[in-house]
Amino acid sequence: MSVMKISTKGRYGLRAMLDLAVNSLGDQVALKSIAQRQGISENYLEQVFSSLRKAGLVKSIKGAQGGYILGKSSSDITIGEILRTLEGSLSIIDDKSKSNTEDKFEYIISSNVWEKVDSCIDDIVNSVKLEDLVIEYKKITDNSSFIYYI
Repeated sequence: MSVMKISTKGRYGLRAMLDLAVNSLGDQVALKSIAQRQGISENYLEQVFSSLRKAGLVKSIKGAQGGYILGKSSSDITIGEILRTLEGSLSIIDDKSKSNTEDKFEYIISSNVWEKVDSCIDDIVNSVKLEDLVIEYKKITDNSSFIYYI
């Protein structure tokens, strides 16, 4: 059985972008430090960040103290942008089968099911901003010192 899955590249890329947004504080962040915090290979992150840089989602700062910064404000970056940059289409089925309007059954299913599911996925990933995840992260980490277990 085949299911739509976000690849390692998409999941790690999203984690790395959140890490960058949380830890940049207006300054560049070394890829090595993101890799260490997230337990991801630095070489793998270089490939991920190459794609993110080409899409303008991050900027690289060269030099001994180099690293990465967000390409724009975290409030202007959607999760959809990040995932599409790293994954391509987020459609649940192959685009070729969507366009087969010759087969009436496939056309009816596609227009009444698959396109609606795709639209819901798009609505969700386009409505969540990187900043929203940063806010949630800060809530969890700020409150963690006040959690008591009995």
